[in-house]
Amino acid sequence: AMPPPGAEAAPGALSVPAPGSASSRPLFGGCWSCRLLSGAGLLMAAVWIYQWPRSTMKKGVPPSMGAIAQIAFAVGEGR
Repeated sequence: AMPPPGAEAAPGALSVPAPGSASSRPLFGGCWSCRLLSGAGLLMAAVWIYQWPRSTMKKGVPPSMGAIAQIAFAVGEGR
């Protein structure tokens, strides 16, 4: 029997796609320009984070724990 017009599906009922019907496209569709842009942005962010504590240490100011954490984070991101 068909449901009456305007009848809603049960709140927990979800349509599940058949196995194997999911797209195997990679994230962003393999867009190399997107990858290069986001990679360059990540490296520039790491350089920006690294330069501030380094410049204060060059002035003779002893590094704080925050500055050491920033440098460690930037070095880890730059790999």
